[in-house]
Parts: sequence; structure tokens; C-alpha cells
Amino acid sequence: MTHNIITFGIIGAGAIGNVHMGTLAQVEGVETKAVTDAYLPLAQQRAEEHGIGAVHESPQALLEDESIDAVIIGVPNQFHASLAIEALKRGKHVLLEKPMAIDSVAARAIVEQAEKSGKVLMMSHQMRWKGLSRAVKARIDSGDVGRIYNAKTGWLRKKGIPGWGSWFTRKDLSGGGPLIDIGVHMLDLSLYLMGNPKPVSVFGSTYAEFGPNKEGIGNWGTPNWDGYYDVEDLASALIKLEGGATLSLDVSWAAHAAGLPEEPFIHLMGTKGGIAIVGEKATFVTHADNQVVETEIEPLEGEEDRILMIKHFAECIREGKTPITSALSGYTNNRILDAIYESSRTGGIVPLSWN
Repeated sequence: MTHNIITFGIIGAGAIGNVHMGTLAQVEGVETKAVTDAYLPLAQQRAEEHGIGAVHESPQALLEDESIDAVIIGVPNQFHASLAIEALKRGKHVLLEKPMAIDSVAARAIVEQAEKSGKVLMMSHQMRWKGLSRAVKARIDSGDVGRIYNAKTGWLRKKGIPGWGSWFTRKDLSGGGPLIDIGVHMLDLSLYLMGNPKPVSVFGSTYAEFGPNKEGIGNWGTPNWDGYYDVEDLASALIKLEGGATLSLDVSWAAHAAGLPEEPFIHLMGTKGGIAIVGEKATFVTHADNQVVETEIEPLEGEEDRILMIKHFAECIREGKTPITSALSGYTNNRILDAIYESSRTGGIVPLSWN
């Protein structure tokens, strides 16, 4: 970067790319220079809506644009690795949508290229930047919770299968269903709040009880009724972490989950106290005079989560810092996701080595 403004190119003009364009427009010191999409008319529409000067005919053409410092990749999971690696080779910083890759082998290749390039590779896990998440992290860092030895997290949608028959529901393009789609968010945030302990073993199961019958369809994504569904619609797992802590994960796109909230949740159990996050509310619980005492945790004030995320990315580029949502965090998530799918296939516990 030879100028004060960090210039961005957006690869993928769909819903998530559109969100990024709107966010970049609200951040000082950055500028969206170009956009591209497999469907060029959509890229041209976004360029007009957001006042973006260039529409490139392909991701490769965008990556060859020497006026671009950083790229945001928001395309189907199958293409994350190839585009991220090519971007890094061409000297671009990369903000990569979740999951890092379709599997941990591809994720490892991204990490290796990021290390070779010296460029910033950051995962787009905006949930870490929410005011409530930041408030909970501050409470944990203060020592009030103590050592977190058990946690439960999940996101149980009762009827929310996205884009039936599209890339969302094709394993070759997505890598999986709700586990890799929304489960990765809960996994990432939970591990972050727990202090990023390494996972050492995984036991899990996945189920497809609704999607194959075209039931449980949600309103996100565009259906392709000529397509097919070969991913799970519910996953459940227990993850053993270094030091003996455990994390359980339950996620679904569709389930008869009677009495359970549809909002994302995290329950953290520590030696001094516990914290429950359910949707937009967090509660701290501890014992005082042998009584249970509960208090609400107020979200930290500040800018919207995605604005803070982009500002952090820009700061890391300018100062050569490692992002909070680093390449290693993305790879760790992919390792766990792969292990859950493997455990479901084999019926056994999957150990994870980090040598």
C-alpha cells in the first residue's frame, strides 16, 4: 500500500457482498474500487447502487488490478481457497467470509500461503464484534467467571433451510449444511470467549430428516428446485479441549425443537461464575452468601459490529498486526467441523493432533 486510503475489491456481489459494500461506505480511510460476480449484471447493479467505479469481468481480472490493496471474498465455500490463495499470491490482503474453506485441507493451504505472502488474512466473524460479545469478553477477562470448564452453544432454527437445491444444499459446493453455515459462527465465538483453547477430540452426529423431503424451507437464498439436497439439517457434537474443558454444539436449519429458542446461544460455566448469551441478552450468574445471584450484562456502546470489523482489518493492514480472527482461528474451526463430519460417518471419537 503506497497511499493513505486502503482500496478494496469485492468478489461476490450477492447478499453478503452487498452488506460489505454498504459497510465500507461508512468507514473512513477505505474505498471500494471494484466489484465482480459470476453474474455480471448483478455486479453492475451493485456498482451503480454503491457508486463503485469498476466492474471486472472475472475474479482474476479484479486480482490483476494493481490499484486494489485488499479483497473481500464472499462466494460459495468451494471457491474460498482458490481465490484466497490467488489473492495472497498477487499481494492482496484478504478478508474471507466464513467458513475459511470447504474442508481443513483447503484451509491449511490458505494458512500456508498467508504465511508465505506476509499479507493480512482475516476471517469475517462479525459476531465477535457485537456490543454484547465485547461486553461478555470484558467480563471474562476481568476474572469474574474464573476458569471456564464447560460450555454449551448452538443455533436451532425450526424452519430455515436456505436456497434449497442451490450451492447451500450441495456438499460439493458448501461442504455441509447448518454445521458449516451457522455452526461455525457459534463455534468461533465460543472458543474465543473461552480463551481459544485447542480442541483435542471430537464426537458428533449429523442428520438429514427434512431437507431431502423439501421440508423446513426458509426464506434465505434462492431455491433451485431442479437441484438437490445432500447435506445435514441438524448436527450435534461434543468437543474436548486442552486442559479438560468441554464444548457442546447443537445447530439446525430445520428441527422440531419444541421449547428451545431459535436465537443463537452460548452458556459458559466457570469456577467463579457463569454467563448465558441468548439472542441479544446476556446474564451473569454467581453465588453470594450461598444464594444464586443473577445480573444482566449490558452491551458495550460503540459502532456497529461490521464497521468495527472493517476498522480492525484496516488497522491490521496499516500496522502489520495479526487479526483477532486470524488465519489460525479459521483453520481451527475447519478442523473441528471436519472432525464432526468424520465422527458422524464412523460413529467414533476423532482425536485432533496439532504437531
